[in-house]
Amino acid sequence: MHFPTVALIGRHQDTGLDAPLRALAHMLEQAGRRVLVEADTASNTGVHEYPVATLQEIGATASLAVVMGGDGTVLGAARTLAPYGVPLVGINHGRLGFITDVPLQEAHIALARVIEGNYQAEDRMLLVGSVWRGDQLMYTAPALNDVVLNRAGRGGMIEVRVELDGAFMYAQRADGLIIATPTGSTAYALSANGPILHPGLDAMVLVPVAPQTLSNRPIVIPGGGVLNMTLTAIGRVEVGASVHFDMQTWSDLQPGDRISVQRAPHTIRFVHPEGYSFFSTLRRKLHWNLMPQASDSVE
Repeated sequence: MHFPTVALIGRHQDTGLDAPLRALAHMLEQAGRRVLVEADTASNTGVHEYPVATLQEIGATASLAVVMGGDGTVLGAARTLAPYGVPLVGINHGRLGFITDVPLQEAHIALARVIEGNYQAEDRMLLVGSVWRGDQLMYTAPALNDVVLNRAGRGGMIEVRVELDGAFMYAQRADGLIIATPTGSTAYALSANGPILHPGLDAMVLVPVAPQTLSNRPIVIPGGGVLNMTLTAIGRVEVGASVHFDMQTWSDLQPGDRISVQRAPHTIRFVHPEGYSFFSTLRRKLHWNLMPQASDSVE
């Protein structure tokens, strides 16, 4: 049997999520699967008919996690579940959704195909970022999309010294700097004119946000490298900054602090119904190829 224990995780802030969750749970139960409902999801939707589990308990016991919501919901689940090796299926109950690629109206058919074994799987890299003040570790967190260094408040530009594997790359003045995975290349990095990276690449992309010098362009680097970014002072004014690890924020950066970013030791596995194509997702979400093609029939 494929995926004997399936966990349901929802963006519990959404109204009306209880009905589609119950429908999916019923379908899974009818198919002979044990169903778990994530604790916050159950508490906020009132879906208490099934065993309730924390994300950590889901990691220890589930063979598949179905995440219903937007990409942000998937990011949070993926960061916690990646060390356990639990694969994810993303069902779009949000808006754009590059990694919640299954539309809500197709969820039953798609999930039925998956648990029957008709699926494709792909492993995607995560990042781990750390904030250092001298030799003291101040904060560390994983990120599936990106690590973003931003100026604080309405202050001037920040200045950042960037090194890759100990080699000096550049010192840059900008509103911020994005370090994105291939998954994150279609998020904030894309809105800052960064390139789209195929999720199969072992790479990171650095994208400056409103750089002072227009010749400072995005650059793709090997995924196995270690980036060190040191926040420096600008002239006689020390400009504060914050650093974001997906949705997690450290806002107490000081000049001289160093942010280290590298590939995390774990990957996260995404499961898609058979026929999934990354390029098909790009065409739908970015409205490429407005004229329908014969090859798009699987979409």
